[in-house]
This record gives sequence, structure tokens and C-alpha cells, in this order.
Amino acid sequence: MILYNVTVSIDVAVHEEWLAWMRKTHIPEVMATGYFTQSRITKVLTGEEEGGKTYSIQYLCSSMEDYEEYQQNSAPALQQDHNAKYGAHTAAFRTLLNVIE
Repeated sequence: MILYNVTVSIDVAVHEEWLAWMRKTHIPEVMATGYFTQSRITKVLTGEEEGGKTYSIQYLCSSMEDYEEYQQNSAPALQQDHNAKYGAHTAAFRTLLNVIE
């Protein structure tokens, strides 16, 4: 299993709007691509003294091939949509993990 983690720090002024959009629109659109079997959104509890709110959005897929197909076929448009709406208010980084257990 492959865990695709997207960590996003969002400005406090828009974080509630962003979180609602992630829950109602973005995450369902990512899941609708069919490449992932599960998703989870978590709030990072450390580092808030630096300003903003930070979240970790995690997607689980069955294989590296599924992840690579997602990156090629779906990710660019979905990431562009996110950046168009909230790019000026966010900083993000992505991590790819191999689930051992």
C-alpha cells in the first residue's frame, strides 16, 4: 500500500472556508478518480506558533502504479484548481510513503 500525504499550511483568515471546500469538493474529487481506496484529513498540532493552521490530507492507494497514474492523469488539474482557489494563502508539500504494516 502507498500513502500519499499532502501537508498544507493555510492562513487563519481562510482556513475554515478551505477546510469546508476540502471536505465537500476537493477530497471527493480526488477519491472519484478511482486511484485511492481511503482518505483522511488530520490537523497538525505542532507548529501553530508560526502562524496559520496546518493539515495533513492522506490518501491510500493499492500500488505505486495507481499513484503514478493518478499523478499523470488527474493530479495536475486537481492541484491547479486548489492553487487557483487558495494558492496565495497556502504552502504545501507532498510525501509518498510505503505502508509497512
